[in-house]
Amino acid sequence: MQSDSPIDALLQKLQPLRDALGQAVVGQHDVVEQLLIGLLAGGHVLLEGAPGLGKTLLVRSLGQALELQFRRVQFTPDLMPSDILGTELLEEDHGTGHRHFRFQQGPIFTHLLLADELNRTPPKTQAALLEAMQERTVSYAGTTYSLPAPFFVLATQNPIEQAGTYPLPEAQLDRFLLHVRVDYPTEQEERDILVQTTGSASGAVPKVMHAEDVLALQAAVRQVHVSDDVLTWITRLVRASRPGEGAPAAVNHWIKWGAGPRAGQSLVLAAKARALLQGRFAATRDDVQALMAPVMRHRLLLSFAAEAEQKNADDVIAALLLAVPFPA
Repeated sequence: MQSDSPIDALLQKLQPLRDALGQAVVGQHDVVEQLLIGLLAGGHVLLEGAPGLGKTLLVRSLGQALELQFRRVQFTPDLMPSDILGTELLEEDHGTGHRHFRFQQGPIFTHLLLADELNRTPPKTQAALLEAMQERTVSYAGTTYSLPAPFFVLATQNPIEQAGTYPLPEAQLDRFLLHVRVDYPTEQEERDILVQTTGSASGAVPKVMHAEDVLALQAAVRQVHVSDDVLTWITRLVRASRPGEGAPAAVNHWIKWGAGPRAGQSLVLAAKARALLQGRFAATRDDVQALMAPVMRHRLLLSFAAEAEQKNADDVIAALLLAVPFPA
């Protein structure tokens, strides 16, 4: 892919976009980078972290900086699919007396949907998102409606307080490009948060990009070069995550069910997006290593042995990287 002036102009907007998010969210640099990678790759992102770490603020700030339509849905146990997708209303023409049904679009018809605490709603409502996340369409009463472009689902879930929650099924987890963990800030960052959020300063986020810019960057990501060696390595990493004959010992011991082909697609796209985010037009092994955990951690079903030994998905991914060397 050759750099040209339109792409260069778009790339120059990425740093102001980071700066704009930094005005609203203190620290969380890795989280911001991974969120932007999901944006450029055109994939959905699952944010997991304890309450009060700025997950909702980050997503709202992203929508403001990109000048995209933003809607937030608080997922609760009594939420119904129609509360997200929309419903049909019976209307009457007062002139003719004729009655007809009109589809009233739900909050999913937006550019940026924040699904807050997605794991607090039953599977029936969680499943309402599956078609939208994969096909970018909504089917209702025999009619298919297209969603706006670009369209992103940025979901949050709380790793604690699991009482009354409904774990996301593997089919839905696989629809997320990245599973991003939001950790506690450093001491200095936490002090800065206190200063920034308890004073009179405005937290307004400047507008940096339009929807057309995002779509152009997504098209540019598809043109980023990936060498044959990197593609071979990604293929081997994904295949090695599946238990069976020839799999690494750590995989057979700790993994009950490995990643599918969508993991490889996600890893390639995410690596391309990271390269472009850093101003490069070729993805490298460093991009793959940096994104293995957020791409793979929600696609691995750990065995009882892993839980008994207190191993998490990131531990298994680290062992996988050691067991599958880069092609010589």
